[in-house]
This record gives sequence, C-alpha cells and structure tokens, in this order.
Amino acid sequence: MSDSVKFETDHVKHSVGGLSGHILRRATHMIMAFIPLIYYTRGAEIADYLGLETKQLVSSFIIALLILESIRIKLGIVVIGQREYEANQISALAWGGFAVALALLIAPEGEKTGLESGLYGIPIIFGLTFVDPIMGEIKRIKQDMKLAILVGMFTSYAVWIGCHLWIQTPILASLLLAPLTVAGEIPSLKYIDDNATMVLFPLAALVILLPFI
Repeated sequence: MSDSVKFETDHVKHSVGGLSGHILRRATHMIMAFIPLIYYTRGAEIADYLGLETKQLVSSFIIALLILESIRIKLGIVVIGQREYEANQISALAWGGFAVALALLIAPEGEKTGLESGLYGIPIIFGLTFVDPIMGEIKRIKQDMKLAILVGMFTSYAVWIGCHLWIQTPILASLLLAPLTVAGEIPSLKYIDDNATMVLFPLAALVILLPFI
C-alpha cells in the first residue's frame, strides 16, 4: 500500500461511547486471551457440569452466539464499544467469538492434556487478542500501514515462538503460521471482520499443512 493512500483507521469517532468505548473494545480483545486458557484447563469440567461433552459446549456457544447476533441485528442494537455501522451487520465481537470458538473446535490437540493440548489453539487465538489491537492502534495513531505490519509481524512471531517454548507448539508451524495472523489484518472486507480472518487464515493453513508438520 502506498503511503499516500488514505484509509479510515480512526474508529474512535465511529464507536459508541467515543474513546471510552474504543478502550473497552480493545480491552475486550485482550480479555479474550483467557478463553483458550480456561478451555484447555477447565473446559471438560465446565462441560461436564452442564451435562455436555467439551466440543458440544463450544458448539452450543456458537449456536447461541448466532441466535443472539441475529436478534441484535434485527433490532438494530449497538452497545458501548461497538461501531455505528455494526447495527446492520455482524459485529466484530461476534465474528471474533465465532472464529475463536471455531479454532477451539478444529485446532488439533494431539495426545496432550491441559495447556499443552492448546499447542495450536492458543497461539492462533493469542494472535487475535494481541496482534490485532497493536496493529489497530498503530494504524489509528501513526496512520502507517507498513509500520503496523512490521510491528504486527514482530508481535505475532513473539506469540508463536513463545508458545513453542511454553507449550511445545512445533517450531515449523510457528514460523509458517505467524505471518498469516498478520495477513488476516490486512484485507479490508465489507462484511467479514478481521477478527475472523486473523484466526481463520492461520487455522485454515494449519489444517492444510498439518500432514507435513
């Protein structure tokens, strides 16, 4: 992208609640990092309490999310932190929740238990929760897409290689999939939010590459 190309990156003025809403939106991103940690350590226990299997718990969440989002769009509701245009389309939060849940359903867990069973799911989801806010703020404040990509790549590799050292995510997967997290932030799509593509890009590549890793 040419430095002279103008792109809309200051979402504060379009956010319900202004700056406070924008900060809440970013904080929500960061808090979502706890989802895979809870799932891989307590998911089976929570599912058992509800009389479900672990994967059924995630699928039930997706179904509930789709129903609630359909109702929200039908009523044209936006809450603090959401953007005005989300009144009439699937919100970034819903896209993020859907993509995160899909990652929990699909990402292979191997034969390990606890956090180590999230050897793929955790870095994929952490890519969304940490890389997206950092890149978004650089684009908003600096108006510099190249800098956002550079810092995003550094952050993404830190996440993936950190997970290699922490929960034994294969190093080959870390090296190949980290750039796809950043790639998911770049397209400007009208209806699919980058909260989804930042998860779905590396997740799809993982499924394709897994036989070779």
